[in-house]
Amino acid sequence: MTATSTALDTALAYHKEWTEGDFDKAMTYLADDVVCETPLGRFEGVQAFRAFLEPFAQRLIGSTLLAGFGDDETALIMYVTKTPLVPNGPAAEYMSIQDRKITHARLVFDQLPGVEARKAAGIE
Repeated sequence: MTATSTALDTALAYHKEWTEGDFDKAMTYLADDVVCETPLGRFEGVQAFRAFLEPFAQRLIGSTLLAGFGDDETALIMYVTKTPLVPNGPAAEYMSIQDRKITHARLVFDQLPGVEARKAAGIE
């Protein structure tokens, strides 16, 4: 289920671009001073955030949006990603958005599928 709002529209546009391979376009939805908090650490600024996400995005085979909700200033999306190593990687992003730019994102993802896939492949 997806409800529409200004913030949600921005979050969905951003998600569509990075998951469909237009990473440069996706970055236009981020504020220059965006802050992203993830299980792997905190990334400040669009360049740091790009350095964190782009390597993963380059391995992405697909993404299925499960839900999206938002209001005028915040959005929450949940999705499942597919990579060659991890065919089912659940994730969610809670974003603060001002003037159609993501200013803060809290990204959570299940690390267990990746850990198990690396172990099965002999990758540590």
